[in-house]
Amino acid sequence: MLMLIERLGPIEANRATDTLTLPYERRVLGRLKATSDAGLSLGLFLDRGPVLRDGEGLRAESGEVVRVKAAVEPVVTARIAAGLPLARLAYHLGNRHVQLALGEDHQGSYVRFPPDHVLEALAERLGASLERHEAPFDPESGAYQTQEGHAGSNAHAHAPGHSHDDHHHDHAPPHAH
Repeated sequence: MLMLIERLGPIEANRATDTLTLPYERRVLGRLKATSDAGLSLGLFLDRGPVLRDGEGLRAESGEVVRVKAAVEPVVTARIAAGLPLARLAYHLGNRHVQLALGEDHQGSYVRFPPDHVLEALAERLGASLERHEAPFDPESGAYQTQEGHAGSNAHAHAPGHSHDDHHHDHAPPHAH
């Protein structure tokens, strides 16, 4: 088993000896067993916190480098007019404390999120057109994410029914809802 122990940040594809394709839910884990795209057994022993990003390199104890790839998975891509409508859509979805990917392609700007009927209904109420499809999901890391991987107020999850008022946070500036 190849033991991956160090994050290298974004790397060029040609620096890696292998790749590891994972869905978002597995890229949030710092410890896991996986199989590389070439069939090699891998063990991840990384610091907890930062999500493994698409294109990030991981170094093994023995020096090999593996590049992370975001797996294609079910997503919803919401499109709406640029400017205030897009800002409003991103604000209201983000205020739900869900992971969002923001992007732009040949069709314009978009907000992408995992399938969720409540979020989909909200996006449609705000005027977005939705595409339910499969694509890589690589959400924003959060405004309080630092180089050391210490995450602030929006980079953690809440159990259903829990709010910021249920927890004491002294590691990030306060924010309004």
